Amino acid sequence: MSGHERAWEQDRTVLRLPDPAIEVVDERFRALVPFQSTVERLWTGGRWLEGPVWFGDGRYLVVSDIPNDRMLRWTEETGAVSVFRQPSDNANGHTRDRQGRLVSCEHRTRRVTRTEHDGRRTVLADRFAGRRLNAPNDVVVAADGGIWFTDPGWGIEGDYEGDKAEKELPCAAYRIDPDTLLLEAVITDMARPNGIAFSPDESLLYVVDKDIRVYDVVDGRPVDGRLFVDMGDGSSDGIRIDTAGNLWTGAAGGAGIDGVHCYSPAGELLGRIHLPEPCANLVFGGAKRNRLFMAATSSLYALYVEAHGAQTP
Repeated sequence: MSGHERAWEQDRTVLRLPDPAIEVVDERFRALVPFQSTVERLWTGGRWLEGPVWFGDGRYLVVSDIPNDRMLRWTEETGAVSVFRQPSDNANGHTRDRQGRLVSCEHRTRRVTRTEHDGRRTVLADRFAGRRLNAPNDVVVAADGGIWFTDPGWGIEGDYEGDKAEKELPCAAYRIDPDTLLLEAVITDMARPNGIAFSPDESLLYVVDKDIRVYDVVDGRPVDGRLFVDMGDGSSDGIRIDTAGNLWTGAAGGAGIDGVHCYSPAGELLGRIHLPEPCANLVFGGAKRNRLFMAATSSLYALYVEAHGAQTP
């Protein structure tokens, strides 16, 4: 055996299939994750990765590294990681609106902004009822252009993810009118609203605290909030919905919980993707929207699935 062959033997990683990091709880999960799929670590070196957003027109992913006050770009074609924006005002969650513009939640400035196509940033919301927002966290854009975001205040509770400050408002979820930019508090019955996502037909709105709640959407507003998933000893964070209505959530709680959990539209646990660190947020991307990107503490992971992200940003 040549020296090159011996080096290859020493360096290669052999993974038995199916990947043991993929746990099937319900047999329906087997149809969502191909036998050949393996969890890939695309990059590591962050402090707290959050808010991944996919740019299909550029074949790249943008993800927040909140404590490092930067947003990073991972390029699909080369796998290279570069700085997208620094400083980022300790940006957390992101999405894109119906015109492809980046919408961001910023901790340090305590606002929601939109990055225009020419690179300028427009402030969409920074105050409600005359008081400053706490620290906007996650955001989604509805089909009518309405921008929905959560404001749990985590980003101002210390200097690690923003600037420590006192909360001026109760924690809530808000809607920004796309035409007038009028801000409306639409969910006020949750302790710390966090991840947020619509069902494919937008008849349901899912919102995370520690657990996951679901609301009926009636006349464009959430009503009848109720428990959808009890996370038990773990906690949920960012969430995404696939075209079949399954909910995928980042999870934290230690070994056996850290990673991504997948639930049916009825709230039944289908399976888990185990990661060696807590997963904060996730997004479907790639050419077919069937590659699940997972932002997990210091690292960015990916997994090809037989599910497709719902056609909402």
